[in-house]
Amino acid sequence: MRIPFIKYNHQKHLNELAKIQQNADQYSILYDPKAYRQALLEKIKNAQFRIYIVALYLEQDEAGQEILNALYQAKKINPNLDIKIFVDWHRAQRGRIGEDKTHTNARFYHQMKLQHPGVDVPVYGVPINRREVLGVLHLKGFIIDDTVIYSGASLNNVYLHKLDHYRYDRYHLITNRLLAQSMIDYVDNNFLPFDALQRLDVAEHKSRKQIKSEIKVLRQHLSEANYQYTHNANNNELSVSPIAGLGRNNSLNKTIHHLINSAQQKVTLCTPYFNLPNILVRDIIRLLRKGKQVEIIIGDKEANDFYIPEDKPFNISGGLPYLYEIYLRNFIERLQSYVDKEQLIIRLWKDNDQTYHLKGVWIDNEWMLVTGNNLNPRAWRLDLENGILIHDPKQELQTQITHELETIRQKTTLITHFQQIQASQFYPKRVHKLIKRLSRIRVDKVIKRLL
Repeated sequence: MRIPFIKYNHQKHLNELAKIQQNADQYSILYDPKAYRQALLEKIKNAQFRIYIVALYLEQDEAGQEILNALYQAKKINPNLDIKIFVDWHRAQRGRIGEDKTHTNARFYHQMKLQHPGVDVPVYGVPINRREVLGVLHLKGFIIDDTVIYSGASLNNVYLHKLDHYRYDRYHLITNRLLAQSMIDYVDNNFLPFDALQRLDVAEHKSRKQIKSEIKVLRQHLSEANYQYTHNANNNELSVSPIAGLGRNNSLNKTIHHLINSAQQKVTLCTPYFNLPNILVRDIIRLLRKGKQVEIIIGDKEANDFYIPEDKPFNISGGLPYLYEIYLRNFIERLQSYVDKEQLIIRLWKDNDQTYHLKGVWIDNEWMLVTGNNLNPRAWRLDLENGILIHDPKQELQTQITHELETIRQKTTLITHFQQIQASQFYPKRVHKLIKRLSRIRVDKVIKRLL
């Protein structure tokens, strides 16, 4: 018996999403990391009743210390201020790759606490899985009073452009009481009640083995959790929808899939690490076959935060940018005919030795997703992710949105043929040797899922 083809109504899924009304005058997009750092510090300084920081990490460096000092100062001036910091539990308890293992962010938090006796600014570690490689806290969003500051950036020197180097991201400030409260409620209801949550600003920490069962309970709960809020907007007005996701078939993944397939004219995608899940590759090919335009903006391999210059000591993580480039070259070669027709537009971002970290989806000047999701298999399956979907049917934010995209494109090179991407046989010997070894033992397929 032949199974009939089912045609999904992707637009219907988007129209049925619960939405929160948004005032266009209270939505602001910043265009560089220095402005973002200044805005964040200013908001912390002027906070009235709450500050929730949720990030992959708050680094032990000048920018991290500046932010944590500002939080302690705000609490000292206003003891009733509700301040909580949430970072990935695993990431906080290891040093950077190649650094002293005792040089950890967790130790930094404890030292800062000792320097401010009587002032409590709790730093919590959230373990998303038993091991960091199997899942991290990739949830984004700082809530200060009724403003959500959303970026894919964590907190350190390069993300905040504190010194000479920067890592380019997106920076959105959304003042909306219902949105802010929904994001506060998510943390209060889905992190704080669980025993897996651990204070990091203390002298001693439990081992992974000691909280193994608690981590399992938390992960299972988070795989079913999402934002709860009152639906008060229709499909004819500017609105925002916060969405969370953990695991393969989560709400955020489904929304991204429906969002891309709802395009009538054009999709723009940004990702720093080109390793799209198979479902998104199929979605893109489907759109191209229908005559739609797809633009993908990716960081050049030298703009990847794992890139190691040839004159520096090499380690296995330095091979990652080259693996991403191999995937990109193969993708373009496969779809070269659409590149020739200018249906598929590929842009590589590069600004000297700066790095690129932004991600997002734009659809037909009507929908925009601001997210920390890297649009890769790891984000699709392992990490706790979120995003805010913006519906702008009257194009009230279009001036800002257009400016953001134009700013992103300024540092890009248009790729018109796959041969513009360096072939792997011309990679440095140490890289070529690593990739050949991975391919020979078929480890590259496993790594692709974890990247």
